Amino acid sequence: MTVRTLDARDSPPAVPLGRRDPAERRIRGVRRHPARQVVVYAVLGVCAIGFLTPWAWMLSTSLKSPDELAAWPPVWIPERLRWDNFAEVFRQVPFLRYIGNTVIITVSSVIGCVLSNTVVAYGFACLRWPGRDILFGVLIATLMLPAFVTFIPLYTIFAQLGWINTYLPLIVPTFLGNAFFVFLLRQFFRRIPPELADAARIDGASEVRIFLEVALPLVRPAVVVVALLQFIASWNDFFGPLIYLSDSSKYTISLGIASMQSTYGFSNFSWIMAGTTMSVVPIVVLFFLAQKSLIEGVTLSGLKG
Repeated sequence: MTVRTLDARDSPPAVPLGRRDPAERRIRGVRRHPARQVVVYAVLGVCAIGFLTPWAWMLSTSLKSPDELAAWPPVWIPERLRWDNFAEVFRQVPFLRYIGNTVIITVSSVIGCVLSNTVVAYGFACLRWPGRDILFGVLIATLMLPAFVTFIPLYTIFAQLGWINTYLPLIVPTFLGNAFFVFLLRQFFRRIPPELADAARIDGASEVRIFLEVALPLVRPAVVVVALLQFIASWNDFFGPLIYLSDSSKYTISLGIASMQSTYGFSNFSWIMAGTTMSVVPIVVLFFLAQKSLIEGVTLSGLKG
């Protein structure tokens, strides 16, 4: 057996410094200057404190007694943690029903959002048909329309369909696509080499099979980002349920907490904060579970295709 030593010809070509990725150059610059690194971490620490302070105050308030709520200066750490405030929320209002209603709307909206936007984005990115670019430009132009401009026309349409006081106005529009999500997913689909689809067509795969088995798995990080954003939007939605739902038995968590505030006011503000704390738990858990895919999707969206 002969052993061949490596020489300069076997090593990969060096990447010129000027051609490196700008993000990589910025990271290297921060690492080379300790003072700059300290400033960056200090700014990030201040931002983290600013984001976490409202959460800490919400949790602290949910565990306070009525006397501690009115205390001045404000009390951050209660003398006794009143966990019974969380149980009191379920006694005073049908909070489990609110959670169930919100889950139905949110899960249905996420399914509709993923199905519609992935199909539309794939059509704009990977298929050729007359008027594709013009229609995509019209779709992007709709992003300039404020959402509140469409509320009155949509309410009129849903009222004529008899959908008022049902979940349909909150679910059906998600099955019709979203301009921003279509744009985001289209950018990911365009990064897929067309040779993959051509090879699948040569093997006899249909366009549906190419979409499901070739294209869709390659854009999974983007799909996770879209699903997560839609989940947060539907879970926290207040204005939509406020317009279309009038029956208290169909209230979502946001409307339920608002009704508690109008009923009890500041006298039992701990109950309201306890309900709010429970309402954000699913979002926090979902962020932790999808953290890897979320970061990957956000990172890849900034790369050149």
